[in-house]
Amino acid sequence: MGPAPNRKVLRSQQPGVWFDGEAERTVLLGRCAERDAVEQLLTGAHGGRSGALVVRGEAGIGKTALLEHAGTIAVGRGFRVESSTGVESETQFAFAGLHQLCEPLLDRKNALPEPQQTALGVAFGRQGGAAPDHFLVGLATLNLLAEVAEEGPLLCLVDDAQWLDQASAQVLAFVARRVAAERLALVFALRSPVEGHVSRFTGLPELRLNGLGRADARALLNSAVNGPLDVRVRHRIVDEARGNPLALLELPRSAPPARLAGGFERPDVLSVPRRVERSFQRRSGSLPAETQRLLLLAAAEPTGDVALLWRAAAELGITREAATPAEASGLLEIDKRVLFRHPLVRSAVYRAASPPDRRGAHGALAAATDPELDPERRAWHRAQSLLDPDEEAAAELERSAGRARARGGSAAAAAFLQQASELTPEPANRARRALEAAHAKHEAGAFEAASELLAIAAAGPLAALQRARLELLRAQVEFPLTRGSELTGMLLDAARKLGPLDAALARETHLHAFEASFRVGRLGHGHGLPAVAEAARSAPAPPAPPRPADLLLDGLATMFTQGYEASVPTLQLALKTLRDHDSPVDDGSRRWLRLAVRTAAMLWDDEALHALATSDVQLAREAGTLGTLPAALNALASVLVLTGELAQAAELFAEGHAIARATGAPPPPDARLILAAWRGRPTETSELYAAVVEDATGRGEGATLGLAQVALAALHNGLGNYDEALAAATPPGEHDELAYSSIALPELIEAAVRAGQPKRAAVALEQLSRRTRASGTPWALGLEARSRALLSSGPAAEKYYREAVERLEHCRIATHLARAHLVYGEWLRREGRRQNAREQLRIAHDLFSGMGAQAFAERAAREMRATGEHPRKRTAQPADDLTAHELHIARLVATGATSREVGAQLFLSPRTIEAHLRKIFRKLGVTSRRQLRELRLH
Repeated sequence: MGPAPNRKVLRSQQPGVWFDGEAERTVLLGRCAERDAVEQLLTGAHGGRSGALVVRGEAGIGKTALLEHAGTIAVGRGFRVESSTGVESETQFAFAGLHQLCEPLLDRKNALPEPQQTALGVAFGRQGGAAPDHFLVGLATLNLLAEVAEEGPLLCLVDDAQWLDQASAQVLAFVARRVAAERLALVFALRSPVEGHVSRFTGLPELRLNGLGRADARALLNSAVNGPLDVRVRHRIVDEARGNPLALLELPRSAPPARLAGGFERPDVLSVPRRVERSFQRRSGSLPAETQRLLLLAAAEPTGDVALLWRAAAELGITREAATPAEASGLLEIDKRVLFRHPLVRSAVYRAASPPDRRGAHGALAAATDPELDPERRAWHRAQSLLDPDEEAAAELERSAGRARARGGSAAAAAFLQQASELTPEPANRARRALEAAHAKHEAGAFEAASELLAIAAAGPLAALQRARLELLRAQVEFPLTRGSELTGMLLDAARKLGPLDAALARETHLHAFEASFRVGRLGHGHGLPAVAEAARSAPAPPAPPRPADLLLDGLATMFTQGYEASVPTLQLALKTLRDHDSPVDDGSRRWLRLAVRTAAMLWDDEALHALATSDVQLAREAGTLGTLPAALNALASVLVLTGELAQAAELFAEGHAIARATGAPPPPDARLILAAWRGRPTETSELYAAVVEDATGRGEGATLGLAQVALAALHNGLGNYDEALAAATPPGEHDELAYSSIALPELIEAAVRAGQPKRAAVALEQLSRRTRASGTPWALGLEARSRALLSSGPAAEKYYREAVERLEHCRIATHLARAHLVYGEWLRREGRRQNAREQLRIAHDLFSGMGAQAFAERAAREMRATGEHPRKRTAQPADDLTAHELHIARLVATGATSREVGAQLFLSPRTIEAHLRKIFRKLGVTSRRQLRELRLH
């Protein structure tokens, strides 16, 4: 690691307002609270409490001055300081801002795990490989910064973060949310009003900069004006500048002397930054013509490369002497890099230029850019230099898009492809490139832009397969923009067109239609599951051997055309194929794991349910796809609730929630609701239920309503509120919502029996029996036996209760095993067999208490007390004082995993894991990992 950069180096890396020392002190003078916030951040980072801060404010308000103040203080405290600056014209270059920040640190890259090294190498274009997930790049960046911070505290300054490319913004926002125990601080300066990808930084601690007070504004104005200034004019300038430091320095400088002596221009509707930009335009416009052309070249070239600037200037015949007036005016500085006084100078110069002059500047820069070293910027400059379509330039942009996508830059690829489409002269090629650009926009989450590009593609000549793919993409793009009820029909139309052209894609599209119809459920219109199944019967024949997706499609189509029983063999084969270790799940099959998990629940196949949900999480972890990991964790947490592992489910929910917060995604609420219901927490469950129902209704997701109602039914059956349980369990069965209808039926039967409605229970039992016997799993047959026992009497009832216990003992679903013991004990007590009842109720109470299913545990306790026995109080456990997150870390460490391995799994740095371990040791009263293992937290 080189020496910590001094103030001069900071300025050379980070362009900002060029204040002299007195002016800068004046700008900072009235910002005591802001300076305190920065110094507190640095103090915390120096002591190992890392953090992030977002500084917001309008252009010229002093954000850069505050960042430079932070850098100066940090250097004095022994920090290493690195910086990066977003540039408006750099937003289409993937990872450009991140590379700028990390480049000086890459000598420490070898300390990272191999997958993280590869992710950074590919993202920065240093090596080939599969495009890395952005959040794997984020974990690599987090660990790289943490490695550097091990040698001494590190401050990262990111100015003009609103102009970071999308990939860099996503990664840096993720890192800012995951830092915890490192000696690391990050400060982001963002322009207000909102621009660029700043929504990525929402939720981080913020510092909003407002204008200077009048006294400080007058002091700064006095420092900027050399000569007499009429008192009325001084007041007028202070009023018009509204405390903006750059305006106080710039507005009087650009005004004619006569106005400073006795008058000033009238305020207009322009914002202060816009008026400052206008003043920069006036100043640059007064310079010699050759100097103006040099300024335009510098404005069009975002990297600040001095050698490149002079090569481009030579292309236009501009001499080096042209720089002198620009530097004398204070607008530009050419030293080791080309720096503008402020980003507003760059935008002012560029906007003031005529279109032909801009094209000329970009043409010179394209000619001066090395096509081997920087092909993407050369392609971009060349594209900006053209007025008419040009196939060669369009092809060059398309190749650049391929390179950007290979590094994981979907947004960058989309920008290049969109430009390529606009420059393509031949209609068919233009439509093809527009379609590819729409695909890239969709990958980047820019759905409205993708929709606009699809309209361009649709207007051109497309081959039949291209047009069918366009219809499929249109359906995928429209889904986030509309309610889901329209999506199913669009997918079916696309599948029909794809049928004779691409059989595999047609079948996958039919399966996607099943997913969409299932998601919409009872809130959909016109294309329910039976209609989707009927359409799927016309899908092309599957390949031999069929893929898991083919088996899922055929099984679901059979279910809704020929009945549940007929579909079971095909669906069971699909689940077996997905679980087969000799046939590892490929990327295509991974797409359907979530649907397979629902199918396993519908078939009561607990082994497949647990294995597939676990596989989904494991694959997401290995690939670093944090965009999908929270949903996978949510599904596995829901499964663990059913298996009675409520503490582990809470750990996974906490992990998923933390990751969703770090990635800026809303956390899936399902597992939290199910967990609260089975824990027997009525207030929490009711609040979550209301929120889930409101959200699901707004999004048009009927299936989520079914899931919420099943959870509510379980809560009320546990509490003994059987009328409420019956009301909650009824809709999922009526709407036949795949997994949820299967899981709802046993809840409905128990509630109906207890609520005195045996006829309703008998009807539901008949439906349940047809399904459970077709399934044949211990879970299914155990639920049927338990439900049949509830409707029976005498020896027959006892036979079924015993069968239920025996069968459920041979599956993973411990919650329903405990409930079988509970209802058996309740029956025995009513039969007057107190001693036998106590045995069953004691087992149920112990199981429920150990799980943390308090409502059912209390129901068992009430029954025990009715037999004359008082239940044992649960013994306090060592882990009771740990949070769910701490318990998760403790379990992982207890398996023998190192801090680095645990950090890689949880997307945290090893130092953060060590900090959590210190808290865990203190709470558990242990001092070593060996003692932690001996506690048997599993």
